[in-house]
Amino acid sequence: MQISSRFTIALHIFACVDTFKDEHKVTSDFLASSINTNPVIVRKILTQLKNAGLINVARGTGGIELTRDLSKISFFDVYEAIEPVKGGDLFRFHEAPNPECPVGKNIHRSSGKAGLKMELWYTAKVPFGKENNGDKTLSGIYR
Repeated sequence: MQISSRFTIALHIFACVDTFKDEHKVTSDFLASSINTNPVIVRKILTQLKNAGLINVARGTGGIELTRDLSKISFFDVYEAIEPVKGGDLFRFHEAPNPECPVGKNIHRSSGKAGLKMELWYTAKVPFGKENNGDKTLSGIYR
């Protein structure tokens, strides 16, 4: 499954808000010109980010601000806001592996499946740009 372009548009939004917050009023029209897309698409994504508590949007005169520092926002936070995960399971395991295969018959063991899910979940929850034990954050993805 490929992640939709809405996710990368959301990342672009965060980068613009952080970059231009002191120089420009960051509005959906401003963002749309940077992203080179229709402002309606930007507004839909802004609504999703606002509903997830990641940004504040001032109506009327406009303006967008982050609700917390970029280093406190993970890729998963953004993904979850843009591509809501049904039932809370980001990863779905295949249902019928071959019981005759040594891997297939053991892949669904409670501890193995839970361990793999936990490892995948942790990897997705690491803040933007963080690699292993490094400390890169969202601000590092565009600078």
